[in-house]
This record gives sequence, C-alpha cells and structure tokens, in this order.
Amino acid sequence: MTSDVILERLMTLHPKVIDLVLDRVWRLLDALGNPQNDLPPVIHIAGTNGKGSTQAMIRAGLEADGKKVHAYTSPHLARFHERIRLAGELISEPALMATLEECEKANGGEPITYFEITTCAAILAMARTPADYTLLEVGLGGRLDATNVVAKPELTIITPVSIDHEQFLGNTLAAIAGEKAGIIKRGVPVIVGPQQDEAMDVIERTAMKLGAPIMAYGQHWHVGTEHGRMTYQDDNGLLDLPRPNLPGDHQIQNAGAALTALRHLKMSETAYEGAVTRAEWPARMQRLKTGPLVDAAGTCELWLDGGHNPAGGSAVAATLSSLPARPTHLICGMINTKDVSGYMRPLTTAAQSIQCVTIPNEPNSFDADDLSAAAQSAGFTDATTAASVTKAVEKIAQSDPAARILICGSLYLAGHILRSNG
Repeated sequence: MTSDVILERLMTLHPKVIDLVLDRVWRLLDALGNPQNDLPPVIHIAGTNGKGSTQAMIRAGLEADGKKVHAYTSPHLARFHERIRLAGELISEPALMATLEECEKANGGEPITYFEITTCAAILAMARTPADYTLLEVGLGGRLDATNVVAKPELTIITPVSIDHEQFLGNTLAAIAGEKAGIIKRGVPVIVGPQQDEAMDVIERTAMKLGAPIMAYGQHWHVGTEHGRMTYQDDNGLLDLPRPNLPGDHQIQNAGAALTALRHLKMSETAYEGAVTRAEWPARMQRLKTGPLVDAAGTCELWLDGGHNPAGGSAVAATLSSLPARPTHLICGMINTKDVSGYMRPLTTAAQSIQCVTIPNEPNSFDADDLSAAAQSAGFTDATTAASVTKAVEKIAQSDPAARILICGSLYLAGHILRSNG
C-alpha cells in the first residue's frame, strides 16, 4: 500500500470537497489527543495572495539562522508530501502512511473532508517531531479553516486580501477580510500586509476587539527599492538587503511581512538576508530550465505561474513588464469557478497571444474552447486553443523562437506541468 491509496480512501469520507465548519476537526483532534496543543511555536498565515511566498521567506530566514522549522501548505503541486515539512525536510513516505492510517483509524469512518483529515495528520506529525517553529498556511478563508485550531500562536499574519472563493467566503472585500481576520487571537501580535481600505478596516477592528497588537504595512513597517536593492524600515531601524530572489515587485511586500515576523522573533542579520535570497516557492513566476517542455521550447524562455485570481493576474502582468523585453505568449488553463475576465484583463497588455488548454485529469477545468472565448471577451485579440501544453509550446517555438512563454492560470495546471516535465 502507498500513501496515495490511503489519500484516495480519505476522499470518500465526505460528499463535499469543502464544507467550512470546525466540528469535525475538533472531534478528530480530540480523538488523537489534541496534538495541536503540542506544536512548536506557531506562525499562522492567511490571505488571498502571497501567503505561500511569505511563508517560504520566513522559513528560509529561520533556517538561515539555524532553526528547525515545520511548514504546512496547500495545495500541493506534484506530490502530496510537499504539503508537510518536518524540521525542514519533506515528510517521508513511511511517516506519511503511518500518520494517515492513524488518523483514519481515529476518525472511525465519520464524515470529514479530505483537507480536514489531512490537516489533522499534518498537525499530528509536526507535534511529534522536535522543531523550533511551526508555519501553518491557511487553506481557505481563516475563521473556519482546519488550521485555525491553535489557541495561542506566536504570531498571525494576513497577506493582501482580495476577491476569491466568493462561493465560500462572501462576495465583498469586507466579508472576505472578516474570514481572514478569523485567525487573529486575543493578545497575539498580527502582521498585516498591504490592504485595500475596506479590508484593513475589518482587520483593524478585529485586532482592536481582541487586544491583538497590530504591525501593519505603511504604518509600522515600510518597504521599497533603491539602487537595485530592497529597503525595509521599522521602529528598530533600516535594513538594506538584496532584492528577493522570488521574481516580481509584489514579492517586495511579501518579503516585508516576512521580515517583520523575523524582527519580532528577534532573529539575526543572517535570517534577514536568508529570507530574501534563499526562499524557494515553485510555480510562482518560476523559470523552467530543464525537462522535455524546455526542450520543446527551443530558444524560447519558458515560465510557469499558478496565480488564478484578479490580483494574481495583475502581479503576473507587472512581473512580465519588469523583465527584459521579449514577445510574450501565454498558455492558460483555469478552474471553472474562477473569475476569468478579472484574471486575464491585466494580462492583455502584457502578452501578444494566449492559447487555452483544458487542464488534464481535472474535472473542474474550463473547457479550452470556453476559456478561449472568455479570453477574447477579456480583450485578447489573438486567443486560440491547443490540444495540449506541449503542442502549444511547440507552436510558439516554431513561429516566434525569441519569445517568452508563460504557462499560467491554475495551480492544478502548474502541478501537472511540474509532474510531467520532471
């Protein structure tokens, strides 16, 4: 048996993929002996965009300072094991199998969603492994997310909030911000990244109500760029650092939130530089340099990004505009619950063409024809379909060999690419 077999079984324990209540999580954690109470100090991160990158930078900084760090993130791209890092290492197959089986047995066949039971498994594994810190990334929302079970984290962080997952979190910025602010705990400091006023008002009110000290971008910390480097300023003084190795100007702000966390934890200068120079976060404007798809691209550059909402589209467009000039062509696949026009509109000025694909083995994927029609409605004048990503890459490589190719629109598509490209 493998962990994949167990994970397939766990998918059948609840009729819904997402069902936002915490009762089932509390029940299972109680049956497991409440391992959430035994985690190393927790940093809990919510937000619509940037939470994964922020977590990656915090982890890089802590590890540069010699700390052992647990990290939980979702979704995975190529393998489930990516979701769980124990003291810096991906969970092993034997450890994952044993932990999943223990959780399955403790659950006793009761209804529980896949994300809930696998989050409990992650918490159990992390509670049993010595480390200095635990980084928990929210799966969806915050208030009713399965990660929101730690009574007294060391820190909470809310990265930029925007419209996404409206069917679960609400269709206004205030409603969504209220869900994200649900991770704020009484008396626990909260770091807040750049926010629109409507979201910031909700977060500040929640923090004030709970007596949670707030460290907000633009008020308590500031970031910028100067002479090709990054600057960070707070009450403790100025940091002059290299630009983040993760591409895109939006990573400056994510780095700011990470640095605020590291400053609060009183890490060394080594941690600050490590955060911005050593972080790795796949499928976020990632340059692909080896593999069969790169071979198919020939002399073209090949990039991959998993952003899928309007803010993600804007970030990708800004990053593309900051790169050395090249003709740019998109290969896009998206999940059918996403705001296609909101995501694509900023990209219409950043790319010459878009080829749309159906995401392989993904029942909720947009059909390529429908996505192409939506791309035209969003403003792309050259929007077509392709039978596969490989076919799309080959077509661009033949017609425009000096081009930049970006595969984009979905983490599920990104995962497929990383698995198939090796």
